[in-house]
Amino acid sequence: MLVCISGVLTQDEVAHCRHVLEQQDWVDGKVTAGEQSAKAKTNLQIPQDSQASRELGELILRALGRNPMFNSAALPLRVYPPLFNRYDTGMQFGMHVDNAIRPLPGTGMRIRTDVSSTLFLSDADEYDGGELIIQDTYGTQQVKLGAGDMVVYPATSLHAVSPVTRGSRWASFFWSQSLVKDDGQRTLLHQFDLSIMETRKALPDDHPAVLGLTATYHNLLRQWADL
Repeated sequence: MLVCISGVLTQDEVAHCRHVLEQQDWVDGKVTAGEQSAKAKTNLQIPQDSQASRELGELILRALGRNPMFNSAALPLRVYPPLFNRYDTGMQFGMHVDNAIRPLPGTGMRIRTDVSSTLFLSDADEYDGGELIIQDTYGTQQVKLGAGDMVVYPATSLHAVSPVTRGSRWASFFWSQSLVKDDGQRTLLHQFDLSIMETRKALPDDHPAVLGLTATYHNLLRQWADL
């Protein structure tokens, strides 16, 4: 399931992120890549343990918490601290798959990467190229969104960032361990949840149809949740 979510960050929040990032020292993006990915990756990142990375990561986590579409699509149990990358002219990331397991910094815990997310911090007209290319059972998709918008997709997907030919592409990226491991089940629950939202617009919350749909959704979630 691939879901594009608009307005995850407000324009003021995007401007704040860009202002902070412009003051930072960027490092080679291979620092967070696995052995296979590092061979295909040319980009820059903000050091994961920097104050700026932690501050902006908290801002993004708060934004995710208030976003019903992200929570419906990802059903997050844990979210990896957001990272920040930049592709200048000539940079790209070849086709790869994300590491299945990542240690959560400073916790001694690990996270299973079920869902990948890219939150764009550059508007689409600021650069040429730089599309996020995602291959999965739904075919090959090319994604290039506005600043503050985000794409959510299965971390099992092969994906790439096409070469940037003009300008600079800035983004935050992170992974979620979902309450529901299986992408097919997550997709059904998300579609079910969207139907409940639409039904609530037409019927009162205590209508038997709303109550029945909501009960079925939560009983499916109870059956499929992996805690």
